[in-house]
Amino acid sequence: MHFRFGFAVWTMLGASLAAQQGGVTAPAGGTTGAPAPAVAPATPPATAAPKQNAPETKATEEAATFHTRVNLVMVPVVVRDKYDKVVGTLKQEDFRLADRGKPQEIIKFSVEMPARPAIYRKAPDDAAFGEAAAAAGGTPAAPLPDRFVAYVFDDVHTNFTDLARVRDAAIRHVDSLGPKDRAAVYTTSGQVTEEFTDDREALKAAIRKLLPHPIARSGATQCPDISYYQADLIVNKNDPMALQAAVADTMACANMDPTMATAAQSMAQGAAMQVLGSGEQETHVSLFSLTEIVRRMGTMPGQRVILLVSPGFITPNDLLQEMTDAMDRAIKANVVIGTLDARGLYTDMPDASRSMNGTVAIGLKLRYDREAARAQADVLGALAAGTGGNFFENNNDLYAGFERLAAPPEYVYMLGFSPQNLKLDGSFHPLKVTVKNGVSLNIQARKGYYAPRHLSDPRETAREEISEALFSREEMTDLPVALTTQYFKPTENSARVTVLMRVDAKKLRFRKEDDRNCNELTIATALFDRNGNFVVGNQKRLEMKLRDETLAKRLDNGLTVRSSFDVKPGAYMVRLVVRDAEGELMSASNGAVDIR
Repeated sequence: MHFRFGFAVWTMLGASLAAQQGGVTAPAGGTTGAPAPAVAPATPPATAAPKQNAPETKATEEAATFHTRVNLVMVPVVVRDKYDKVVGTLKQEDFRLADRGKPQEIIKFSVEMPARPAIYRKAPDDAAFGEAAAAAGGTPAAPLPDRFVAYVFDDVHTNFTDLARVRDAAIRHVDSLGPKDRAAVYTTSGQVTEEFTDDREALKAAIRKLLPHPIARSGATQCPDISYYQADLIVNKNDPMALQAAVADTMACANMDPTMATAAQSMAQGAAMQVLGSGEQETHVSLFSLTEIVRRMGTMPGQRVILLVSPGFITPNDLLQEMTDAMDRAIKANVVIGTLDARGLYTDMPDASRSMNGTVAIGLKLRYDREAARAQADVLGALAAGTGGNFFENNNDLYAGFERLAAPPEYVYMLGFSPQNLKLDGSFHPLKVTVKNGVSLNIQARKGYYAPRHLSDPRETAREEISEALFSREEMTDLPVALTTQYFKPTENSARVTVLMRVDAKKLRFRKEDDRNCNELTIATALFDRNGNFVVGNQKRLEMKLRDETLAKRLDNGLTVRSSFDVKPGAYMVRLVVRDAEGELMSASNGAVDIR
């Protein structure tokens, strides 16, 4: 899977030198009024030119495709003490990480605080909107969102009784959302969708529509009555006891005599194949839907939390890769997945709706039901542990569960390592994280990852880093970048917003190539609406091959690039990301514009 980001094509650069020099100059400043028209860089002659006369700058636009990669494996870790309190004082040297039992060097370490919107402290203040609105004689705009919460209901696997209970608890929880929260409602079947909004009534109306939507299962009792878990044992794991139980059930429900054991076995194996196919289809749909929701959440500019409500689902070995892919995407997009077991407080009593035929079959079915219930819960626990979220299970206070999941752990340690001698075979690598002198500590971490089948190239990696930064609100200052905005309204219902980026060239690193100083800047700009939804954006690449005298001028004046967007009047958040190729430094800035 990949996420394609389409960009409009706009002219860049404030001005240009003569055709033989083509340098970039900074336009006169100003933050209000109509922006000055952009001037395109000089066009080189059509005939071949001597190398020394090649243009010094080249501006191009490109549609960026962002791929996931696992060259660097990130492992979210939550550590709790014996009182279940999250520990946030550990250092990098306190952790030990093993891949397939082999110790790994932790080369990237950070402590995230997803429960606190501290990363927004440098974001544009809400007063910026209010002041702009007041100056225009309008009413203050709504505050910028701090948190995005996606309610995801697994209506494919959840029965009506459980879904009704979680539906009521979710409606109560919607009423507890704050003014800076934006929420959405999704279902794994795709039957109910309400995109991110601050309209609480619309969210509650969507939740009231929830109903079970099994995709591949029929409601009728089959003969033999084989569960998805038992079918996996029979077909994928060649478990003789599971097959024996299915044969006994077949002979009992079909009134076969002992001489028909061979025919009963054939019927049981055929039924197991059918049940396995149906179960795998439903699990695939649920995981695919979750991955797409994570992808959607990755475009939101702030703290992102998914509340997955499900009874869990069996995940055979051939579907574990899909679950791991969903977790990898969530980790890279800084999306925390909290999981709530929709069954609430459940017991190991047999399901009265299922047929029980034969003494042997009854005993084994009860055993498989217990094992299946635990396996379903393990999937939910793995999704939460793998992304730094909480798992709420075996409790009927579902509203308390929503409250706990919506507030991620106070501290999440992000451990990054580069696997040594990694074979590109797609195989599963189990991970184990321990803490030095951590006997009394409870460690929650992802259980493993899948090796890639090919490695990413540097440009692919850069695009991914830019994508992750663009859809965040965290500010980065590796490069000294100044962001200003301008707008004007040609008509009452239309406006043009111009975003000006100025970077101090003294901090850029240039590579000497012949008589030129070479570097490349990538500038990504995006506008988001008041609900945090992406509206419009573009990405520009500025290739610089500057002569020494041109570089000296740029060191004094800096580089300025502008991007213009046609939008409707309203309040927008502006996000700017700048990355240079030589130093691999990146800066990210936030701005705001309120067009009334």
